[in-house]
Amino acid sequence: MGLDGVRRDWTRLGAEDPLWAVMLLPGKRGGGWDVDEFLATGRADVDHSVGWLERLGLPTRFSRVLDFGCGVGRLSQALARHADEVVGVDIAPTMLDTARALDSSGGVCRFVLNAAPDLRQFPDGHVDLVYCVLVLQHQPRPEIDRYLAEFMRVLRPGGVAVLQLLTAPLRTVKGVAWRILPFPVIAWAQRRLLRYPAPMRMTRVPERELAAVLAAGGGEIVDRQPDPTYTEDWLATRYVVRRAP
Repeated sequence: MGLDGVRRDWTRLGAEDPLWAVMLLPGKRGGGWDVDEFLATGRADVDHSVGWLERLGLPTRFSRVLDFGCGVGRLSQALARHADEVVGVDIAPTMLDTARALDSSGGVCRFVLNAAPDLRQFPDGHVDLVYCVLVLQHQPRPEIDRYLAEFMRVLRPGGVAVLQLLTAPLRTVKGVAWRILPFPVIAWAQRRLLRYPAPMRMTRVPERELAAVLAAGGGEIVDRQPDPTYTEDWLATRYVVRRAP
């Protein structure tokens, strides 16, 4: 399944249950999310990252932020408190429709469809911060590497990125399934047994491979920390990356 399949599946997820598709917590399926509660999770995420950047001596106020894979704008709205402009991009028009409907940023957020395997609609050095959480894991690996390279291109020299990626499945039932079963089997189980509207791919990226892709674009990992916030079945890692001045 390439990018066309990702677009198809996330367009369907965005049409049928967009908030749950972004955050698959128990009891939240079928419209179970309270919107204010849902958006509060985005503020907590961004507050954590901004505090981390501050401890690292990196900027915490930005002219323009790119929220890649913005979904329904959960993080975009939180980022708006720290930026003059937030550009949220997503592959699924249905997700963007919900993002625009929920937006209360007063014009700080702008939501843009990006269906290409790159960020060609944005020039070099266009943003001060790239924020990407709960997104790249759902892409096939070749697309992940291309987008990582594009993040470095659109960052201004000295700009930073906050990136979350999966590094290894854990030894839970689902984690072991992801270790041993091919994705078509997982996709069948998600649709037929778990009744997902569409399947969700999970792709890991070892840190050494991430570092190599970033370095080719002038980026360097400044810090990393385990990120247990969103999954019990995978080891996820959050990174702060800086593009060379």
